[in-house]
Amino acid sequence: MPSYVARRLAQAVITVFAVLTIGFFLGRLSGKPGALILPEGATQAEIDAVNENLGFNQPLLVQYSEFLAGLFRGTVGDSYRQKVPALDLLIDRVPATFQLAITSFVIGLGAAFIVALLIFITRWNWLRLSLLWLGSLRQSVPDFLFGVLLAFVFSVMLGLLPSLGNQGPQSLVLPVVCLATAQFALYLRLIGSALGEQQGQDYVRASYARGQGHPMVVVRQMTPNALVPVLTIAGLNLGGLLGGTVIVESVFAWPGMGQVLLQAVNGRDFPVVLGGLVIVAAFFVAVNLIVDLVTATIDPRVRLS
Repeated sequence: MPSYVARRLAQAVITVFAVLTIGFFLGRLSGKPGALILPEGATQAEIDAVNENLGFNQPLLVQYSEFLAGLFRGTVGDSYRQKVPALDLLIDRVPATFQLAITSFVIGLGAAFIVALLIFITRWNWLRLSLLWLGSLRQSVPDFLFGVLLAFVFSVMLGLLPSLGNQGPQSLVLPVVCLATAQFALYLRLIGSALGEQQGQDYVRASYARGQGHPMVVVRQMTPNALVPVLTIAGLNLGGLLGGTVIVESVFAWPGMGQVLLQAVNGRDFPVVLGGLVIVAAFFVAVNLIVDLVTATIDPRVRLS
């Protein structure tokens, strides 16, 4: 186990480094930021001076070597616009993004797990078909459009919930519903398929032959085996969800990393963009390591070496 964890940590470092390297070169290929940093009407000489001051007139390999030197010092540079360390700017916003992403993930996965168990225990196929139809309908609507519809109905028309900013726990309801409903639809399909595959296995038929009741077989025999593939997908999805909250945060003006990253992308504020990549990539690999360890705990057939 220690050797496995050490190997995965080394892979995590390599993965984060590769993501940052790709982000660095893609950012430089998008153009120099001088014209976007200066106000409208700036002369070409002023734009060239800003680009020179930021080092964008140097050869690309020189810029990359300076970027690597900064990484070894634990920094990706200062924001071009706000003149503060990019990581410090983002770390202030990380708790709000984590709160939104993890709350949506837990509610979506937890609700799907409970409903899937209920369907298999009660054999209510009508409920399964109805929820799968509604889930397909929800997933066909993009998150930003669904968020706008939620804000229009519950904030504008009914005046029940705030739709902008973080004004307390009530402000979390609409963005969480927007994200959690999509998560629910995804995991309901995954858990339902996983339980369906287990239903025809020999150990399930043997459990029925020993006289065990249907609810006990579903909960104690089928569920642990069905969770293994679901957890694998859940780990990948949770890492992606952290980056995917950007659009929803913008719709609801949630004070997370989303607004900062969108402004950084539009303004070619490369240190902030790279700082966001560091946080998302590190979270992604950490979640997947945890999922591997949990999977080995749930299913003893999985061996980590």
